[in-house]
Amino acid sequence: MPVIYWLAHTLSRLVGRIFFRHRTLHREFLPESGGALIVANHVSFLDPAAVGAAFRKPIYYLARKTLFKGLLGWLLPRIQVLPVDLGKGDLASMKRILSLLKAGNRVLIFPEGTRSPDGTLQEAEAGIGFIIAKGEVPVVPVRIFGAFECWGREAKWPRPGRITIVAGPPVDVSGLPGELTGRARYQACAELVMKALAEIHLEA
Repeated sequence: MPVIYWLAHTLSRLVGRIFFRHRTLHREFLPESGGALIVANHVSFLDPAAVGAAFRKPIYYLARKTLFKGLLGWLLPRIQVLPVDLGKGDLASMKRILSLLKAGNRVLIFPEGTRSPDGTLQEAEAGIGFIIAKGEVPVVPVRIFGAFECWGREAKWPRPGRITIVAGPPVDVSGLPGELTGRARYQACAELVMKALAEIHLEA
C-alpha cells in the first residue's frame, strides 16, 4: 500500500470510527483481490472515504476533473483518485477504468454521478452501463446508510452520527436478453445495478 494512500486510509478509518461510528455489514461480499467494480449510492462528501475504509486493501476512486487543481491536484492521484467526466461521454476515462479493472484492480463508482439532494436513490448516469457491460468483472453493490444525515448535500458542516456500509452479492448481468445490444444493453446494466442497490436494506 503506497505511503500516502496508507496515511489517508488510516485517517479515514480513525475518523470514521470516532465521529461516525463507521461499521461494515456483509464484508464477505467485498473483494480484496482481483478486478471488481464497486457500485455505491451517493449521498455525501463522506461517501468515498466511508466505502474505502470498508476495504483492507487499496481501491481506486473517481472524481470530477474540475477538482484536480492546486493541492487536490497533487494529492488525489496519490490516493488513487482518477479524474473523470462520465456524464459527458469521457471515452478516455472509461477506457482507463476498464484497463484498471482488467488489470485486477477494484474501482469504486457512484452510478448516480452526483450526490442525492434528499438521500434517496437517483437514476444512473450515462456511461456507467457501458463500464458495467464491458468490464467483465464482478459488479458489487454497496449501499451507504447514515452519511446523508451526517453531511448531506445542503449541509455546510458534518455532524456526528452512524455511517453503515452494507455490501450485497455481485450483480449478475449475464441474464440480460442476448438481443439487447449497444445503448439498450448499457441502460439495462445500469438499471440492474440501481435495482440491486435498492434491494439492500439496513439491518437492525
